[in-house]
Amino acid sequence: MLKSQRQKDVIFDSFIYIMLFILMLIMLYPFYYVFIASFNKGSDTLLGGIYLWPRNVTLENYKIFLEDPKWYRAFLVTVARTISGTALGLLLTSLVAYALSHRDLLFSKTYFTVIIFAMYFSGGLIPYYVVLRSIGLLNSFAVYIVPSMLNTFFLLIAISFFREIPGELKESAHIDGAGELKIFFRIILPVSTPVLATMALFMGVGQWNSWLDSAYFVQSENLRTLTFRMMEVINKSNTPLDSIAVANSASASAGVTSFSLQVTAMVISIVPIICVYPFLQKYFVHGIMLGSVKG
Repeated sequence: MLKSQRQKDVIFDSFIYIMLFILMLIMLYPFYYVFIASFNKGSDTLLGGIYLWPRNVTLENYKIFLEDPKWYRAFLVTVARTISGTALGLLLTSLVAYALSHRDLLFSKTYFTVIIFAMYFSGGLIPYYVVLRSIGLLNSFAVYIVPSMLNTFFLLIAISFFREIPGELKESAHIDGAGELKIFFRIILPVSTPVLATMALFMGVGQWNSWLDSAYFVQSENLRTLTFRMMEVINKSNTPLDSIAVANSASASAGVTSFSLQVTAMVISIVPIICVYPFLQKYFVHGIMLGSVKG
C-alpha cells in the first residue's frame, strides 16, 4: 500500500514538473525568438521558418542603432534617470518610512490617512500636468526624478519592515548618545538590505521602462528616453528607417526591415534589466514577505 502511494506521488510530481517545464518554455520562447530575430537578416526573417537559431546571422540591425547619436543620448538619459531616480527614491522613501515607523510620532494617524488616500485616489493626468508646469518641471530632466521620489506602496512596505526591527537596537544607540540620523544610517539601513533591495529593483525597473513622462512632459529631443525611442520605432513601423535617420537604400541593401528594427529595439531595452535582476533576485521574495506580511 505504501509503495503504491509512493508511485502515485512520483507520477503526480513528474506530471507537475513536466507541465511547469512546458509552461516555462511557453513564457520564455517569445523572448528567445525576439533575441534570435534581432541577429537575423530582416528580409530573411520575413520569409519565416526561424524557430531555434538565426538562419542568416547579421549585426546590421544593431549597427543602425549604434550609428545613430539619438540612441546614444537616449541610453545615457535612461541610465542616468534609473540610477539617480532609484538612489534618491530609496533615500527619501526610507527616511520618511523610518520617521513614520515610530508609533509615538505626533499626528501619525493623520499622516497615514493622507498616504492611504493618495494611494487610491489621484487628480488625473491634466491636473498632474498643470502641477508639473507650475513648479517648472516640464521639459527638464527633473521631471523624471522628482515626481517618483516618494511612492506610497514602497513607503508602507518600508514602514512595516522598520517596525519589526528590535527596539533594543535603537535604545542602546540612544544611550550611547547617537541621534536619529546616525541610528538610521549606522543601524537601520545595514539591517534593511532585503527590503531596500526589493524596493530598488521595483524602482529601477519602473524608471527604466517608463516612457509616458518622456512622451507627455518632455519636448526636448536630448531628453528622450530609450523606451520612448523604442516606441517610436514600433509605432512608425511603416517608415522606421526615417525615424532613426538611416538612408533607405543602405538599409534595404543590408536586409533591414521594419520588424528587424522593432525586435532589435526590444532587445536593447530589456537586456540591461535582465543583467541586473539576478543580483537582486535573492532579496526579492524575502523583502516582500518581510515588508508586507508582518506588522
